[in-house]
Amino acid sequence: MCWLLFCLFVALAGNLSHLSMPANTSEPTLNPKKTYEYKYVGMVNVGRDMPDLAEAGIKLQCTFKITGVSMHTFLLGISNVVFEEFNGIPGESSFRLAPNLTKHLAAELTRPFTFEYTKGQVSDIKAAPEVSNTIVNIVRGILGFLHVTVKTTQRAYELTEVGIHGVCQSSYVIEENTTTKELYVTQVVDIANCQQKVAIYDGMALTEENKISKERGENVVATVKYAYTVKSTGSGGLITQASANERHHFSPFNVKGGNSKLQAIRNIVLLKETDTVGKPVTGQVKSKGNLMYQIEKGLWQMPILMTDLTKPVPKIIDLIKHLAQDNIHQLNGATSADVLNLIQLLRSTTQEDLELLWKQLSTNNEHRRWFLDTVVEVTDERVLKFLQKRFKAADISANEAGQTLLLAFNHLSAKLELVEMAKEFLTLPFSKSHILLWNTVVLSYGSLVYKVCARVNPCPVITVQPLLNMATNGLAKGVKEDMVVALKALGNAGHPLSIKTIIKFLPGFSAKADTLPTSVKTVAVQSLRHLAIRDPHKVQDITLTILAQRTITAEIRMLASIILLETKPPVAVISLVTEILLHESDLQVASFAYSRLRSLAMSRTPDNHYLSTACNIAVKTLARKLGRLSYRFSQALRLDWFHDDLLAGASGEFFILRNGTSVIPTSIISKGKLHFIGRILQLVELGVRAEGLNELFKDRSGITKDFEVMDFATIMKILSDFQSLPKDKPLLSVYARVFGQEVSFVDLNQDVIQKILKSMSLMASKENKVWNIIQNLQKGLSWHWTKPFLTFETRFIQPTCLGLPAEISKYYFSLTAINVNAKADFNPPPKEHLHELINADISLDTAGFSGSAKDFFAFHGISTDLFQCGAQLNSKTIVSLPWKIGMKRNTNDNNYEINLVPTKKNTELLTVNFNIYAVSRNIEDLSLAKMTPMTPENKDYEENASMERKDTDVYHPKLKYCAEASIYGTAICTEIEVQRVHYLKEYPLYYFLGYTRFTCQLQPVKTVKPVEKIKIQIHGAPPKHTADTYLLCFTISGLSLKQGLELTPDPVLTVKVLAFSPKGKPRGYEGSAYYTPTTQMDDIELIISEVAEEVNWKICADANIDKIQSGAKAHFKWGAECQPYEVAVKVSAVGGTKPSINVEINWGAVPAFIQVVGQRIREYLPGMSYLMGFHQKHEKNDEQEVSATLASSQEGFDVKVKIPELTIYRHGISPPFEFVGLKATCKK
Repeated sequence: MCWLLFCLFVALAGNLSHLSMPANTSEPTLNPKKTYEYKYVGMVNVGRDMPDLAEAGIKLQCTFKITGVSMHTFLLGISNVVFEEFNGIPGESSFRLAPNLTKHLAAELTRPFTFEYTKGQVSDIKAAPEVSNTIVNIVRGILGFLHVTVKTTQRAYELTEVGIHGVCQSSYVIEENTTTKELYVTQVVDIANCQQKVAIYDGMALTEENKISKERGENVVATVKYAYTVKSTGSGGLITQASANERHHFSPFNVKGGNSKLQAIRNIVLLKETDTVGKPVTGQVKSKGNLMYQIEKGLWQMPILMTDLTKPVPKIIDLIKHLAQDNIHQLNGATSADVLNLIQLLRSTTQEDLELLWKQLSTNNEHRRWFLDTVVEVTDERVLKFLQKRFKAADISANEAGQTLLLAFNHLSAKLELVEMAKEFLTLPFSKSHILLWNTVVLSYGSLVYKVCARVNPCPVITVQPLLNMATNGLAKGVKEDMVVALKALGNAGHPLSIKTIIKFLPGFSAKADTLPTSVKTVAVQSLRHLAIRDPHKVQDITLTILAQRTITAEIRMLASIILLETKPPVAVISLVTEILLHESDLQVASFAYSRLRSLAMSRTPDNHYLSTACNIAVKTLARKLGRLSYRFSQALRLDWFHDDLLAGASGEFFILRNGTSVIPTSIISKGKLHFIGRILQLVELGVRAEGLNELFKDRSGITKDFEVMDFATIMKILSDFQSLPKDKPLLSVYARVFGQEVSFVDLNQDVIQKILKSMSLMASKENKVWNIIQNLQKGLSWHWTKPFLTFETRFIQPTCLGLPAEISKYYFSLTAINVNAKADFNPPPKEHLHELINADISLDTAGFSGSAKDFFAFHGISTDLFQCGAQLNSKTIVSLPWKIGMKRNTNDNNYEINLVPTKKNTELLTVNFNIYAVSRNIEDLSLAKMTPMTPENKDYEENASMERKDTDVYHPKLKYCAEASIYGTAICTEIEVQRVHYLKEYPLYYFLGYTRFTCQLQPVKTVKPVEKIKIQIHGAPPKHTADTYLLCFTISGLSLKQGLELTPDPVLTVKVLAFSPKGKPRGYEGSAYYTPTTQMDDIELIISEVAEEVNWKICADANIDKIQSGAKAHFKWGAECQPYEVAVKVSAVGGTKPSINVEINWGAVPAFIQVVGQRIREYLPGMSYLMGFHQKHEKNDEQEVSATLASSQEGFDVKVKIPELTIYRHGISPPFEFVGLKATCKK
C-alpha cells in the first residue's frame, strides 16, 4: 500500500526536481525568542465502521505553548485539557466529558516539559522525574507534529528516520504554493518496515511463526499518514497546521473478510505567534528519551477490565476469601472477573506484599491454595524470589511446590535475568526432595530457556549450561534417570548450542551411545524436536544419518524420520529419503516412513505447502513397493484442514511404532496443532512407550495377532509375570507435552506396580490407605477442590500517532470446582481385611457437584493505566453436573439398585454466552464504565436494512427444543438465541460477531402424579463361576455377561428404570437380556417393555451368531407387542484367497421419520458417490432392502452398494489395512 501511495505522490509531484523556495526559508524551525500557541485535538474511535453498530472512542483536547529556553531547547506548556469518552452508535450518541479524569490528566500534563529541536527533528524530551510513561507518551504524540524532514531539492523522497513508531521507512511528497509561500508536506510511514520497531508481543513465545500462512493473508494491517503545512519565514519554515491519520485493521481471521477498525486522528493548528516575555521556568526535569514511544514496564493493567491498584494487599485478602467461600459447595461462574481482578492486584504488589500475604493466607488451606494458584501470574522476579523463600524454608509440600513452580516458570516473562535467577532452583536441596518435584523443576527450567531463546538471538549458552552439565555428568556416571531428565529438559529448551551434547547420546555419532539403553536414545532423538525449527540443516544431517543406518534399532530410526520431516526438508532431502526406503529391508521402518510421507502429501496446512509437493513425488515413486503394507506394520496417520478466509486450521497426528516380533506397539504418540493468525500452536502431545510390555510378550505362544476373545486369559497370565522384568526396565513409560513443552513423565516400573497392587489388594490390612478410605466412607466423607487457571494471555501492543498504545489481546481463563459428599454402609462391616467386602451388602449415598467455567476475552483498542476504549469479545462457557444418588448392592441376590431424585427446578448443564461490546473505562470513574453491545438489542435493524441497504442480512432466531421423559417427570431442553447483523462484505467475520446464547438444562415436567424418586434396579443371573464375578469392593458397574455362559431360561441381566409416586404404582421401563449358546450358534435376545397397566409397547431384538458359517443375523421389532415395525440385518463373510463381507438390511413397516431419513439418504447418495469416484448403474433393486459388499481384490478392495433404484460400485480402492484375520473376526 505504501508503495502505491508513493507512486501516486510522485505522479502528483510532476516533473520538477526541486522547489523554488530556498532551503533556509522552508526547513522547519522554532525561534527561541518567540512563543507559539497551538490548539490540539486527538481522537480515537474503535469499531466495525458500519452503520448502526456501536463504537467506542476518546477525545483529548488542549492548547499548548512552545517557548524558547535556549537556541535549541524549548519549553512545552499545556493548558485547557479536556478528556471526553464516546460509547454508542455514531450519529445517535455523542462524546461525554470525563471530569475526574480530565482533572487527573490536567494535573499531569500541565507540568513543564522540555525538548530539543533542530532542523525539524525532536529529541531529548525531559519531564519531572515522577511523571509516568503514559503522560510522556501523550506528550510525544503532541510533539510529533514538529518532527518532519523537508528537502527542498526533491519533491518526492524516502528516508529512514526516528518517529513515535520506531526507526521506520518514511515516504515524502512536497507541493508548493508560491502565492502563499507555503509548502504542503505529505508523509507516509511504513510501520511494517522498521529497522527498530516499537512493539511488544507477549505470551506468544511458545508459538511458531508461520510465514507461508502470512502470504495468504494478514490479520493485522496498519497505515499512517501525516500532512503538514509549512509557511516560509525569514528564519526558516513554521508549521502552521499538522494532521495525522492512522488506521489499524484487525481480525481474528483474514482482514479482507471484515475487521475491527481503530482510527487515530490528530489535528494541530497554530493560533498565534508572539514575542516571549520573561524567562521561562522549567523546574527540575530529567531525560525521558527521544520521540520513540516507550512501553510501560510490567503490563499490569489488563485491557479487558480496569481495577484500582492502590493498596492491593487488603483487597487481595478480601477477594481470596470471597472466591474461596463462593466456590466451596458449587461453581460460581460469575466470579471469573473477580479472579482476573485478583491477578491484576497481585501484579501490582511488592516483594514484601507477597510475603505478608503468604503469612496471612497460608494457615487456611482454602486461602493458601487460592493464593498459590494465582500468585504464579506475577510474571517477573517477584514470583521467583517468593518461591525461592518457600523452597528454602520448606514450608510448602512437594505437591504444592511442583504445581506452583510449573505454572510460574511457564508464565514468566522471557528475560535473560529471570533465567539466571531460576538457575538457583536446580541447586536447592528441597528441589530434590521428591523425584516428581525434581523432574518438574528441571523440565520447567528448560521451558523457560526456550521462551528466552525465542526472543534473544543469539541465545547465550550460559542459559542452557546447567542442563548440558547435567546430561554430560549423567552420561559419565551411567545414571539413566539423570540422562533422561536432562535430555528431556534440553528438548524443552531447544537451544541451538545443545546439539553437540545431544549427539553424544545418539547411535552412529558416539561409540558410548551404542551401549546406552534404547529408552535413553529415544529421548535423545526426541530432544531434537525444537531444533528442527531453529537449526533445520544440522538436524536434517543428524536424522538422515540415523535413518540411513540399518544397524540402528527400528524404533530409533522411525523417531528420527519424524524429526527429519519436522524440519520441512527440501525436495533434495526427500529424494534421499525415497532412495533409502526403496532399498529398505525393515518393513516396520519402511511402512512408517512411507505412511508419514503419504499423509504429508495430502496435507493442506500452509506450513506444509512445499513439503507436501515433495512428499507427493516420493509417494508416487514408493507406492509400488510400499503402498500395500497393512495395519500390522508401523503407521503414521494425519488429519488436517485449513481455511484461507479464516486463516485458521488444525492438524492431528497419530504414530504407531512397532517392531517385528511383538503384537504390542513399541510406542504410540498422538499430538495436535492449532493454526491461527499466522502462527502454529502445539496443543497436547501424549506418548506411551511399552518397552517392558514388549519384553513380556516377546516370542510368547498362545497369542494371535488379531487378539481374539479367548486370548484374554493368556494375556492376563503374561501380565501377572511382570516381576520377571529387570527392575530398571519399566512396563510402560508415559509423557505429556503441552504447547510443545514436556510437563510430566512417568515410568511404570516394578516398584510402582508393587505399590499399586499392595494398596488395592483385597488381602490388605488396616495399615493400607484404601482401608482408611473405607473407614472414612462409613463415617461420612467430604472433599472439594478448586483450580483457577489462566490458560493463556497474549498481548500485541504498538503505538499510535497520538502516543496511545493500540492493543490486541486475548485471554482464556478457566475455573474448575468439584465437591463430593459420600457415606457408605457395609453389612457386615470389614474388621481385618478388604476381602471381607466381597460378600458384604453395600449402601452408598453421595451428593455433590462438578463444574467448570471457561472464559475467553478478546480486545482491540486503546489500553493505558488511566483509560481504555475498544471492541471487546466476552465469551463464557459453563458446564455443571450436580448429583444426588443412592446406590445399593445385595450380594446374595446379585441385585443392584440406584436411586435418583428428579429435578424440582431448572438445572443448567451447559451454558454458552458470547457477545461483542464497545467498551469505555477510566480509572477515575470506575463505576461509570460502559459496555454497549455492538449490535444493540433494541435496534430495529430489519426495517432499516430493507429500506436503506441491500448488502445487509438481519438474523435473530430463537429456538427451543425439549425431549420429555414424562414418566420420570424430567425433560432435557436446549435453547438457542442468536443475533447478527450481516454486512455481506464482512464474510466470514459476521458469523462470529453478535449475541449468542445456548443452554442445555434439565427441567421438571408437570405430571398427574408427582414423581418422588427414580429407581434403577439391576439384577444379574446367579454366578456359576466365582472367577467370572470378581468385582472390586463397592463397584456396582462391573456386571459380567459371562455369568450366564451355561444354558439358562432366565435372563442373564434385567434392568428396570422406575418412577415412584406417593400414591400410585411405579411406572417406567424394563429390559431383559437372554443368552443361549450352542455348539453351532449363539442366540442373544433383548426385550424392552413399558411397566404400566394396559400398556403393551415393546422393543424386541434378537441376534444369531453362526460360529460355523461365519455370519450373523439380527431382527429388530417394536411397537404394540413388537408387531408394527420391523428391521432385519444380515452379515455374512467368505474367507479364502479373496475374503469378502456382505451386509443386507431389510425392513417392513417403519415409522414416518425413518422413511424421511431414508429418502434423504437416497437423494444424497448419488451425488456424493460420484464425487468419491464411484460408478453408478440405475436398475430396479428390492424396494425394501439395502445391501453392501466389501471384497478383497489384487489392487485393494472392491465395494458395491445397492439401494432400491441404484447400484454404485468401485474397484481397486487402496486399503488402509489388509484383510488379514477377517474370518476370525467374523466368528467373534
